[in-house]
Amino acid sequence: MNNNIKNEYRPDAVTPPGETLQEILVTMGMTKAELADRIGRTPKHIGEIIKHGSPITPTTAMELEKVLGTPASFWNSRERRYREILARQQEEKRLQNEVRWLKIFPVTALIKAKWIQKAVDKSAQASELLRFFGVASSKQWEKIWLAPSTAYRKSKSFKTKPEACSAWLRKGELQAMAIDCAPFDRNKFTDSLVKIRNLTRKAPEQFGPASVELCAASGVALVFTPSIKGVPVYGATCWLTPGKAMIQLSLRGKYEDMLWFTFFHEAGHILLHGKKEIFIESEDRQDEKEQAADRFAANFLIPQPAWKKFVKSEKFKNQAAVELFAKELNIAPTVVVGRLQHEGLIPFSHLNGLRRRFEIKTK
Repeated sequence: MNNNIKNEYRPDAVTPPGETLQEILVTMGMTKAELADRIGRTPKHIGEIIKHGSPITPTTAMELEKVLGTPASFWNSRERRYREILARQQEEKRLQNEVRWLKIFPVTALIKAKWIQKAVDKSAQASELLRFFGVASSKQWEKIWLAPSTAYRKSKSFKTKPEACSAWLRKGELQAMAIDCAPFDRNKFTDSLVKIRNLTRKAPEQFGPASVELCAASGVALVFTPSIKGVPVYGATCWLTPGKAMIQLSLRGKYEDMLWFTFFHEAGHILLHGKKEIFIESEDRQDEKEQAADRFAANFLIPQPAWKKFVKSEKFKNQAAVELFAKELNIAPTVVVGRLQHEGLIPFSHLNGLRRRFEIKTK
């Protein structure tokens, strides 16, 4: 499959309808004044049409049909084509100014990820990028993504590389829009989280689709969007509509414990925080709401009473004990090891045999 945008035939110039009208009048030996009298217009109006200033309206086209015998559809088609080509010429000039905007984006990475198509020139590539973001100009992109009032600006991760990060977030939006979700239901989502927690023991090819389905049934679009260069984030959460939330996971880290913690962290944002907020997760978790989501994820995966008891027993350095503890909780051992390492109870080099790497295929 050719992923390039091919040239379309678009003439640089087209004969204005007014010139055609002038030619017909000359052929018929009719003056502008006579035509004006016959169709009930002023000579000035006819002159403006011939000089390309005034358009031939559908009403005027029908009047010309009666007087000149040329079908109204002919005039309407000529006028429509002429105005469209003028608009395209103006658009191409405008796109020349967008080329500078294009340079700030990781276009090569976006093409490689097949998020956008490769165009034949820079102007066409700028147009393709605008279509990807669903905006008409770079100014509109700035208004949506960089305006001081936008929720994205509150994230340190977004501020570091706003162009790359906005592309990653936009891809997630497009993926989420393609998922048919039931209206959000808090109780159903909480129940879904219990079922998804049990999926941690499954293989990635099983827990990926199953998690997406369970989330969709409760009003949450779960999408897996591979990270691209310049996007140092693990996940993001936002509300696409009042009845549909989105959890976006970047698949960074490649270890299942990191994936699961990020997922439940984002789920915590949905249940704990407002619908007008957007959360973009990186390694910086100093914010109070981020810490609250961390606690939610940690305690949902491993209830605090059970965790305290396990840690107090000091058996956590033993692989068999970790596996037994995970089995009792019906979660994957990798989740337990990940928390032990994160809390500094064991070195990051310890028990890595129980940590599973994963790969989830994305479209």
